[in-house]
Amino acid sequence: MLKPIIVIPAFRPGKKLLELLEALSIHHLHYHHIILINDGSEAIYHPIFEEAKRYPHVQLLTHGTNLGKGQALKSGFNSILCNNTEFVCGVITCDADGQHLAEDIIAVCNKLSLSPQTLWIGARNFDLPHIPFRSKFGNILTRKLFKWFVGLELTDTQSGLRGIPLNFLAPLLKTQTIGYDFELDMLMLVKKNHIPLQEHPIQTIYEEKNKCSHFNPIIDSVKIYFVFFRYLAIALLSGIVDYSIFTASYFLSQNILIAELTARLISGTVNFGLNKKMVFQSNDKILPEAFRYLVLCLINLGVSYSLLTTLTNLGTNVYFSKISVMIFLFVANFAIQKVLVFKPLQAA
Repeated sequence: MLKPIIVIPAFRPGKKLLELLEALSIHHLHYHHIILINDGSEAIYHPIFEEAKRYPHVQLLTHGTNLGKGQALKSGFNSILCNNTEFVCGVITCDADGQHLAEDIIAVCNKLSLSPQTLWIGARNFDLPHIPFRSKFGNILTRKLFKWFVGLELTDTQSGLRGIPLNFLAPLLKTQTIGYDFELDMLMLVKKNHIPLQEHPIQTIYEEKNKCSHFNPIIDSVKIYFVFFRYLAIALLSGIVDYSIFTASYFLSQNILIAELTARLISGTVNFGLNKKMVFQSNDKILPEAFRYLVLCLINLGVSYSLLTTLTNLGTNVYFSKISVMIFLFVANFAIQKVLVFKPLQAA
């Protein structure tokens, strides 16, 4: 049976790291070896890394400066892909601050060995009374919004204990994120690459309110929603173009259909180009996507025209009606474009 490689990013680690390596050494038959990344820790921490190198099966990589957890993980992934991988089923990532017990890490190792095509998440229980408020709040916020935005329902979106399939490493190396948001990007790519995802319950460890953690649950969690903010900004720009063209066309023609058709044609072209590259980052051929988007625009035109004429026939001001219809279509269009128009990136 193929075994995983354990990758541990470490920035200013304490004795907990050495305790973890000691505990893992007892279970060395369950993993191939350990890659430990010194992510630019100061010289005062070098003795800990020197001690860590003395443990069997530990390989040390060093960054000259602190580059972030995501980049540290990428350095480990790259090292694995640059060497022989025929005896490796994937990667186990875990933290160096004592949050993950050796038995939980080994359990995820075994899960990945048995199911090497699945991304395994070591899921903590945030309902326990000893969980710090900032961690509980950050997890609840991210979990709820992640379900709505991405469509994945997870117990723990921020867990650092993960079993990652070997064929998933190359797509992860291509991501732009280098901090804690890299782990959130990973979950985004899971759905885009159609990789099975499973959670495995692990113990929830928060010693001294997790003071040694460099993670800010609220700030780092919000980064995952930048794609939605980009969509919102583009939708606002397209909406301004749409409303401006509609207003001018209706003023000149006094015809709702002509005004709406002209506005949709121009604003739709702007919206399609910006969404393809900046929001959904699709690499599919432009003609199939343009055809699907055209169909969506025609449906939008029909719905928008029907609602506009209905509202104006009821006595509502035509310009106010236009704004109301645009707001209604904004939410619906995001979901439709995400699922039906722009194809997700495929695994390399």
